[in-house]
Amino acid sequence: MRLYRSGDEGEAVRDIQDRLIALGFSYDPDRSGFFGSGTVAAVMGFQTKRGLWADGIVGPDTWRALVSAGYQLGGRILYRRVPMMRGDDVAELQRRLNSLGFDTGKVDGIFGPDTLQGLLEFQANRRLAEDGLAGLEVVEELDHMSRATMKHGRDVVRDHQWLDTLPRTIAGQRIYIDPFCRDETEMGATWEPAVTLGNILQDLGASTIISRSIDTSPPERVRALRANRFGVDMVVALCLPYDAEPGAYYFASQHSRSSAGESIAASIAGCLDVRWSGRAIPILKNTRAPAVVVAIAALDDQIAGRIAQGLINLYSGGPPETVNTGTR
Repeated sequence: MRLYRSGDEGEAVRDIQDRLIALGFSYDPDRSGFFGSGTVAAVMGFQTKRGLWADGIVGPDTWRALVSAGYQLGGRILYRRVPMMRGDDVAELQRRLNSLGFDTGKVDGIFGPDTLQGLLEFQANRRLAEDGLAGLEVVEELDHMSRATMKHGRDVVRDHQWLDTLPRTIAGQRIYIDPFCRDETEMGATWEPAVTLGNILQDLGASTIISRSIDTSPPERVRALRANRFGVDMVVALCLPYDAEPGAYYFASQHSRSSAGESIAASIAGCLDVRWSGRAIPILKNTRAPAVVVAIAALDDQIAGRIAQGLINLYSGGPPETVNTGTR
């Protein structure tokens, strides 16, 4: 889709404004259909709440989040399809199934194969029709069981297991390094530090994979899926902060958060003297392995070395240098 930003107008802008209003974000004093300062502020407020980069521009990720936020569990039948269904209703289904012990993987709001498997296991356990359709019957059964028991979800348990079984050395770990490439400036700025970081980790015995080549710029979602195919132990991404605060970011949304990702982010942030906080951008949301995004303006070899030190501290069990942590 095209980007919608300040100065644009038309039916698409009106649609964006209508969705913002429905979610409680006023675009006053703009008129309907005009993307002015009020709409920019509303978009930024929505982006901040959803853990996206708050740039006031409606691109593919913000648009998907706007659409997803409009769905509530029980409002439509959820099932596995191509393209996959997305929405807050999917995230709520995942959260509830996970809390009951039916593993759907990360609570990411995407109805993929793990969500289907968790739903089928729930239907079999509750002697419902094993059709992979989450309609009113499934929602009512979830409501009934949720009143009886609510536990930490399987995604939370898996995160804690990752931390509990973390080896005492980084040697042998498979680490996916992702130099962001949203434009040519960032494409160049992140490449050399990513290579340096990879070389340092390889010298320590880790196996590293860089998400792209020097002259390519695959979309963030494609790079996330590539990490999943490689079955890595951790994802470390490098980017320029642009409109975001410099810091280290881990996955966190309204429905879920990664304690393993937060531990990685905190350890790296301690070596960079920056904050760490949660975000729900694709490289954090769509990767199975714990992931962190390091957003620093002056990316260089020294920064790469300090990121590596943060990872060394994490694996060795050394306490990170605690700094102010920002939004948790």
